[in-house]
Amino acid sequence: MVEDARFEDGGERPLHLKALDAEDLGVFSALIQDAVVPVAEISYDAGKRRFAMLLNRFRWEDVEAAQARGRAVERVQTVLLFDDVIKARSMGVDGRDTDTIVSVLSLAFVAGEDGTGRVDITLAGDGAIALDVETIDATLKDVTRPYAAPSHKVPTHEV
Repeated sequence: MVEDARFEDGGERPLHLKALDAEDLGVFSALIQDAVVPVAEISYDAGKRRFAMLLNRFRWEDVEAAQARGRAVERVQTVLLFDDVIKARSMGVDGRDTDTIVSVLSLAFVAGEDGTGRVDITLAGDGAIALDVETIDATLKDVTRPYAAPSHKVPTHEV
């Protein structure tokens, strides 16, 4: 008998995922919510049509296991990469201020014509990054071992 993968199945292994449609981006959005990233670790290469961010991702998939075992909640450095990016622009983010750290709230896709569209990366504090894409072609990959979250707390949001 074949079973679907469960969210808990990824708790102990590094992520290496591919997004090819809006539904996949929704999964990425949930996984990178509350990630923090120095502005210096955000780049766009127009020649290669590639946008990348090196995130310090909160490991949402591991929270229950960490709490059940009495160990610290964790973060991990993760690359978020978009290919086939036609144009990248930002609001509320000064690329020259490389000491600034931003927090990712969500990813969303706004469809255009013939498979094109825009990926919106919403940041805390009214910041945003918009990527005009030819198609959704994104990768999310953990690139370090998890480490104890410096705050030792699960991120929370006021409603």
